[in-house]
Amino acid sequence: MSARPHKGRGAVSRRNGRFATRPVEFEDEEAARRDAVAPETVLKAMQVRSIISHNRSPDVPFDRSINPYQGCEHGCIYCYARPSHSYLDLSPGLDFETRIFYKPNAASRLLEAWEKPGYECKPITIGANTDPYQPAEKSTQVTRQLLELFVKYSHPVNLITKGSLIARDIDLLADLAQRGLCSVAISLPTMNDKLKRVMEPRVPSAEARLKVIRQLTTNGIPTSVLLAPLIPAINDAEIESVLKAVAEAGASHAHYIFLRLPHEVSALFTEWLEAHFPDRAAHVMSLVQQASGGRDYDNRFGVRQTGRGAYADMLGKRFRAACRRNGLVLDRYQHSLDCRQFIKPGQRQLGLDL
Repeated sequence: MSARPHKGRGAVSRRNGRFATRPVEFEDEEAARRDAVAPETVLKAMQVRSIISHNRSPDVPFDRSINPYQGCEHGCIYCYARPSHSYLDLSPGLDFETRIFYKPNAASRLLEAWEKPGYECKPITIGANTDPYQPAEKSTQVTRQLLELFVKYSHPVNLITKGSLIARDIDLLADLAQRGLCSVAISLPTMNDKLKRVMEPRVPSAEARLKVIRQLTTNGIPTSVLLAPLIPAINDAEIESVLKAVAEAGASHAHYIFLRLPHEVSALFTEWLEAHFPDRAAHVMSLVQQASGGRDYDNRFGVRQTGRGAYADMLGKRFRAACRRNGLVLDRYQHSLDCRQFIKPGQRQLGLDL
């Protein structure tokens, strides 16, 4: 018996993570009954020892990032961060979008990092994995607390989000942008509300995100758009319409990322396809594999974000042509920011004392 979708949730099951210490295998009927219970969101505090993550990925335009949350209630089925819940012995499926961990000491840990003698100022990206403006941010305000520090100490920051809640922080972002210290990337993979409701169920509508782009750009905040991910036979027909809409809303740059299916995401995505698009599930995965060397996912740098082969090349050509027609700067979703203004914590007070 196949698992059934839940309204407002992306994954259709609590599939075990690859590090499950006590994996439990249910019979089909038992598993279906278990997954039939509508999952509620549980928000928990997670105290962290450090807050800045580092990476050396050559195909990512930043080498340090902050994620105020682990797990994301937006529920995007394609999210490549889902496997991170496996490290908590939780399911990358429904648990990832219902067991949300927020980091209440994120701001204090950021200050500690900046105070270290060897700290070198480079732009930090907020939201590289999970969305910093998911629903929990409305009450916890972890992201806003971090931004207040970026403003106070003139540290450059880039943000990536699908959440319209970012409009709440335009006062801080405009302050940073006026000094060349911030840019924002808004992810918008579809204009189709029906598709959005099943693909990224708790994300604001396309119209809400276009409104945010207008608000950001009106306030002088450099804004890019990520058409991510491009999914064969699901949203690939929307390349031209999405880019036209975001350009009219004021976005200046655009970038796309081909569907990525690392680790458990592959099985979760296939399960989702069979539940929502049974008529084309096999065709979708056939095109994904054509662009991934016969596999569900090719994780090599230089390939994992764009795919390869004739189909992937065709998507790239269409995207580039649509960018040119709409006056969008191609393949950049983060702007150059000024690192010279950073005031190391303690220096400001020392200057006043003198």
